[in-house]
Amino acid sequence: MHSLDAIFSPKSVAVIGASSKPGKVGHDIFENILMGGYNGTLYPVNPNAKSIQCIRAYPGLLDIDDDIDLAMIILPPKLALKAVEDCVEKQVKGIIIVSAGFREVGEEGLEIENRIADICMGAGIRLVGPNCLGVINPHTDIKLNASFSARMPEAGNISFISQSGALCTAVLDFAADRGFGFSKFISIGNKADVNEFDLLRYYHEDPHTDVIMIYMEELRLCGQQLIDTVKHITSGDRPTPIVVIKSGKTSAGAAAAASHTGAIAGSEAVYDAIFDESGVIRVETVDELFDYAQAFEQKKLPAGNNIAIITNAGGPGIVATDMTETAGLKLAKFNKKTIEVLASHLPSTANIHNPVDVIGDASRDRYEKSLDAVIKDENVDGALVILTPQSMTNAIGTAEAIVKISKRTSKPIVCSFMGIIDVSEGVNLLKEHDIPTYKFPENAAKSFGALYKQAKWLNRQLLAQFKFKHNKERAKEIIQSCYDKGQWYLGELDGLEVLSCYGFKTLPTVLARTEDEAVKHADDIGYPVVMKIVSPQIIHKSDAGGVKVGMKNPEEVKKAFNQIVDSASKFNPEAEIEGCLVQQMAPRGWEVIMGVNRYPVFGPLIMFGLGGIFVEIFKDVAFRIAPIGRNNAYNMLRKVKVFSILNGFRGEPRGDVETLEKNLVSLSDLVIDNPEIRELDINPLLVHREGKGATVADVRIILSDPDPECVITCSE
Repeated sequence: MHSLDAIFSPKSVAVIGASSKPGKVGHDIFENILMGGYNGTLYPVNPNAKSIQCIRAYPGLLDIDDDIDLAMIILPPKLALKAVEDCVEKQVKGIIIVSAGFREVGEEGLEIENRIADICMGAGIRLVGPNCLGVINPHTDIKLNASFSARMPEAGNISFISQSGALCTAVLDFAADRGFGFSKFISIGNKADVNEFDLLRYYHEDPHTDVIMIYMEELRLCGQQLIDTVKHITSGDRPTPIVVIKSGKTSAGAAAAASHTGAIAGSEAVYDAIFDESGVIRVETVDELFDYAQAFEQKKLPAGNNIAIITNAGGPGIVATDMTETAGLKLAKFNKKTIEVLASHLPSTANIHNPVDVIGDASRDRYEKSLDAVIKDENVDGALVILTPQSMTNAIGTAEAIVKISKRTSKPIVCSFMGIIDVSEGVNLLKEHDIPTYKFPENAAKSFGALYKQAKWLNRQLLAQFKFKHNKERAKEIIQSCYDKGQWYLGELDGLEVLSCYGFKTLPTVLARTEDEAVKHADDIGYPVVMKIVSPQIIHKSDAGGVKVGMKNPEEVKKAFNQIVDSASKFNPEAEIEGCLVQQMAPRGWEVIMGVNRYPVFGPLIMFGLGGIFVEIFKDVAFRIAPIGRNNAYNMLRKVKVFSILNGFRGEPRGDVETLEKNLVSLSDLVIDNPEIRELDINPLLVHREGKGATVADVRIILSDPDPECVITCSE
């Protein structure tokens, strides 16, 4: 028996705090369980009532003679604590605390919540909440509505997790309107014990759950632990699609960061990285949450992204065509045989190329012949059928034809039957056969795009991992030496050496304290050279006029030295000027950025993207949670727009992409091996032509206290 079975499938439920007064939460929850047709035994607990809803009430939990699987607690925090202690004595298996007034209201509430969590953990009792809606299991063998939502949803194959109880009631209402059924439905509130991690694993094992939907506000789980578990759920032995809507996209705190990576990263980048790495599909609206879940219900995924569109109206067909590119799809190019078949069945005024326009007077037969022809085309990975209600339209007949063809093909078909009343019979028939249908073609196209995204995730190639021998000991010595000097940052000289310990290509670089030293070093290195200010108080050198490029002779070096020092002193009169770095000028290359920002709980967040001075303007970047392997590095590169330039855009030479992949994995190794690194920027990293590598032009490393958490080996 799974530990959460007592929550979702209890044989007996005690409602502690049940009330006989309508409008009270204790009354409504008890009534919802009772009137929902619960198949187990229900016990109201209230010391001030003889009976509730004509059922004998018990003064306390310990007065019940029978065993109790699940206790619903609807009491203020201090009384809830006493009720939990009774639950331990009664050997209850699961507890749901609906009441508020805990962590969310302050220290006293948090203290009681933590005490309750400790008691439950010590007794092996699973706890949901506090401050939650409750749990619903609509399947006929349970029929449990242990929540304060009066609506019992239909049984289905979608399971839902929400942190917001208020949203749950709206979702249930929305689901009823769209004809959605649920396998399991839960509001987890403060997550004192049971969290998304527990529920995802439970849902994945649930034979009644084929799709998981989540409304998420925040996570308190280690990033890599969550990623590995969710990755198994979305692509393991029994792949289960997960669709998430995540609230709270602001990232104001990033503005205080010292690095470009920190300024861009924000907390939402962490969530995007977790979702990308684990195969979770993120949506922007509740509408999309249901749209995508509906698409996954049919249990068919496309082999590719080539879609055929069939419509009886030009306008909606154009809308769907426009949306295909946004959704990552392409219009399929029909083969000659398909075009011949379409021409033989459609009138001369019809369009027999993609999108296929069967004309407004299309009957069932015209739709059936067209869909049958395109779905058999080897160039087509799936179809979108659009129907607008016109006087000649046969919505139910067309739906019957779609169902017939869908049964004999492995390719997904999505529909947009536009309208409500005139197409309702056809829509209902499609829903009965798990064929996703939408009111608007753009929703249908985006949902097909979600199917393709899931298919790409399941069919991704896993490349052989790189094998490196890093000089870990020397890197640790350099970092420790900075701590020994009281420095919470690495100067560029130290930073470059640390990177070279991990396989990065760096340039000869020397500190010059005077203009004469600068000339000597430039002579030794060879012209042209780059010069940069060195000051603990000046982090962004360009902002202070602290960088000069391309000095070709001693006179230019002297002039640059004095200009840099003068500009830096004016920029920050309090700054301690140590001198200038003289650095060999790197060969030309494309400018990219690699960086790290370390987050509590989640660990290091790695960034890659367009580099140089415009990184914070264009924000063409991708993120992953460290540790990463070659596969994540491969995907990071291909997620940003700058990759098309690196990959040989319009006949231009290709950049050294493989070196970038190696550098990203080495950067991940560096920050996992050295948890003292809080922020890191390599900007720019100059990418040369294929086979010529990449050169570090500038590096910035900020240190913090050692934080060994989340140091986990990476499988991908």
